[in-house]
Amino acid sequence: MTNHGLGDWIHRREVKSAGRMAITAGTLELTYEQFSERINRLANAMSERGVQRGDRVAFLGENSVEFLEALFALGSIGAVFVPLNTRLAGPEVAFHLDDAGAKILVASHTMEPLVAAGVAETDVERVIVVDDGSRVPAEDGRLTLPVEQYGDVLEGASATRPQVNVGIDDLAIILYTSGTTGNPKGAMLSHANMTWNALNVISDMDISNHEVALMISPMFHVAALGMGVLPTFLKGGHLILEPRFEPGRALQLIEQHKATYISGVPTTYQMLAEHPDWETTDISSLHNLTCGGSAVPLRILETYEDRGLSFTMGYGMTETAPGATTLPARYSREKMGSAGLPQMHTHIRVADFDGNELPPNEVGEVQIQGPNVISGYWERPEANESSFITDDGGTWFRSGDMGYMDDDGFLFISDRLKDMIISGGENIYPAQIEQELAQMESIASVAVFGVANEKWGEVPRAAVVVREGHELTEEDVLSYLDGKLARYKIPKSVVFVDDMPRTASGKVRKPQLRELHGE
Repeated sequence: MTNHGLGDWIHRREVKSAGRMAITAGTLELTYEQFSERINRLANAMSERGVQRGDRVAFLGENSVEFLEALFALGSIGAVFVPLNTRLAGPEVAFHLDDAGAKILVASHTMEPLVAAGVAETDVERVIVVDDGSRVPAEDGRLTLPVEQYGDVLEGASATRPQVNVGIDDLAIILYTSGTTGNPKGAMLSHANMTWNALNVISDMDISNHEVALMISPMFHVAALGMGVLPTFLKGGHLILEPRFEPGRALQLIEQHKATYISGVPTTYQMLAEHPDWETTDISSLHNLTCGGSAVPLRILETYEDRGLSFTMGYGMTETAPGATTLPARYSREKMGSAGLPQMHTHIRVADFDGNELPPNEVGEVQIQGPNVISGYWERPEANESSFITDDGGTWFRSGDMGYMDDDGFLFISDRLKDMIISGGENIYPAQIEQELAQMESIASVAVFGVANEKWGEVPRAAVVVREGHELTEEDVLSYLDGKLARYKIPKSVVFVDDMPRTASGKVRKPQLRELHGE
């Protein structure tokens, strides 16, 4: 029996990195040997509960050792890991669980109220609860499914390593990303996708086995997994794991553990630099700062440069696991505004809508090819057909982003074809919000677009046409969405307009809408 996937990594590290620390999470410290044993126990426990090759198991919770144990344990038996965003609303959790056909849900105690709202009428057969120290009242009474405690599940299982064949191209993770239709799509990330992305990161960012990586970004996003966690483990480094980001705590941990590597979005770095402890914290151990999502504001860039630090920036998406390009720190000034160069094992081209590659400095669609690119979306044949193009150069993923390559091969993103809003590192798709608001009887027409925000980069704003004979306030609109969507997706403001600017075919002209109401 041979495992060619992620499930083999920690078992190999158990010997290669014997005695070395794998994870520190609060007061819990695990060597690679201890981590490997816990992974074995969970893998065997899952098998005992009927989880087989190809079955999906979901996880709902903040950053934790258990999250990573689930990822690697499922990889050990050929099952599929489905991480869920903790900021989703109950109906959204239900959609993800139902769409993935998840058999088991592992969830932190904090998430139990959300679990109770989300598992009804899904294929979930049992819930395994992780004790995270929360005082949230137990929801066992509202759950008709079998509920087990994670610690008991681990304790009762064998520590023997499972013997299951797993191929490098087998499905490892289904990670949901919203689309322009507003319906979330499950990006099918194979073991190969995640492995090649980790190799890209190691190559482009010089990750070493002496790395002490502070993980402060949520691991239910592929950026945290792909750019931080997996490259660190592949090299045998030490992961410092925090459940959530709190700037003062993060600064304390950088100094305490002599962290060398952190990854985040511009908002992360802004909040660190604006914290009262910034000037007095010893951050001299840091040498690798990666940033994605949007450009780092110049004033933040200069603040870090004053401390002798610079950023490695990049561009990517869930579908590329997530890296596509890297802007090396030494080019952060010379090529300011660029998304960078294609990663080592990834190819980028800019093409017209017929797939013809364009010369430098001409704007077209950014298309991506490489072993880190997904093969498709979970049970979305129409999306698969429209998202890929095949020609003499092979198969390319159509990003939906517009951009150009300069004469030196650096990519610049000029616009988002899909109108996606990036707010504090979270991807927000207006269509999903518009679909919810369109259900309000008082709304005749609605369009959602992003507006600049100093803290979050962008936040959503809704433009609303009120139906004749009705009255509507901003509070009415925002309260309607409460509980239906994750809070970060709810618009921060509403503007009421008499009519929408439209094309001849009736589509809303969002660029014009931004010009009129974007201030």
